[in-house]
Amino acid sequence: MVKLLIKPLSVNSAYKGRRFVTDAHRWFKMNMRQLLPDNYKLPAPPYVIHFEFGLSSGNSDGDNCVKLAQDSIADKYGFNDRYIKRWIIDVEQVKKGHEYISFKIETLLK
Repeated sequence: MVKLLIKPLSVNSAYKGRRFVTDAHRWFKMNMRQLLPDNYKLPAPPYVIHFEFGLSSGNSDGDNCVKLAQDSIADKYGFNDRYIKRWIIDVEQVKKGHEYISFKIETLLK
């Protein structure tokens, strides 16, 4: 493992000025909110979240899918995503039109 002694930079610190929300962003968040089950039971924090993304483009990066999905999940279930301390990301290549997001949240045991 390579360890770099540098403070990580947040997205908020990386940009100046306003960032504009796109129509695609609004559409995604609205639909995620509707698709997420109402009865999902959160375990005790801190969390580990396992994502599986079914992506049709071989050029897609799984990590690019995390932030909006994570924010939508945290918003729906009313928790601060700062309590997520570990991410497991799997990507499956699927046919166009069969894309998906799966997730599971568990208590992070140390």
